[in-house]
Amino acid sequence: MARATVGGITLEYEDYGSGEPVVCIHGAFVADAFRTLRSDPDLADRFRLITYSRRGYAGSTGGGGPSTLAEQADDCRALLSHLGVRRAHVVGHSLGGAVALALALREHRVVHSLTLLEAALMIGDSSPLYRQGLADSLERYREVGAVIAVDEFLERRWPGYREPLDRALPGAFEQAVTDAATFFDVDLPAVVDFRFGPGEARRIAQPALVVLGEESSVLDARFGESYRLLLEWLPDAEGFVLPRATHFLQVENPRDLAEALVGFLGRHPLGGHPAAA
Repeated sequence: MARATVGGITLEYEDYGSGEPVVCIHGAFVADAFRTLRSDPDLADRFRLITYSRRGYAGSTGGGGPSTLAEQADDCRALLSHLGVRRAHVVGHSLGGAVALALALREHRVVHSLTLLEAALMIGDSSPLYRQGLADSLERYREVGAVIAVDEFLERRWPGYREPLDRALPGAFEQAVTDAATFFDVDLPAVVDFRFGPGEARRIAQPALVVLGEESSVLDARFGESYRLLLEWLPDAEGFVLPRATHFLQVENPRDLAEALVGFLGRHPLGGHPAAA
């Protein structure tokens, strides 16, 4: 993987393909979660896909101290600038979805469209339980260590995850354990502190594809509630329910997600929306 030094940190990234740029921002633990989309011929033949490890994950530095999601949005913007990309389609999964929203709020000219894969947001009636669940996960991490805490965290979001994760992304669990301190010490406080509501949503003019795993709401009501609220709040949003998937959508069903993504991006080409001006 290539590396870029931006804003005093080093980000590990991959940049492949040609066409309109699409930058993918991963969520907690699984830094290489978007690798599953790279082999999809529809995406690979039509778009320039940029994936990177957020600060403190895998080969990226900068995870040793506190950071906000706004600062992580700045990391993404700086990487795009380093690569000569003025505007891009932005895809964010879970915590990466919150970073994508922060980027759209801070740098609206950089973000041409948004795809939000179950963005990690403290919104709606389910937010107190979500906040408590994160606090409980942090306590488990301190009590039992990274291996058990990461396993429990992933199992709650993708029951029976280990075998299909190992098959799709060999070594991903081991890397997640290595990166656990970044999530619990850096990312978790940043997610809790991030404020997003209808007022912020109204400032986002870009077209947005809001994605929900078909089976996610059975695991946690917050997934369905966040999906409904984002569709209600964002001025230009459409929804898509990904079949046969829970929270790790792009790993569980990459083919159908890629098809939906290609369709959405095709309806909103660069230069075809006022937000891109």
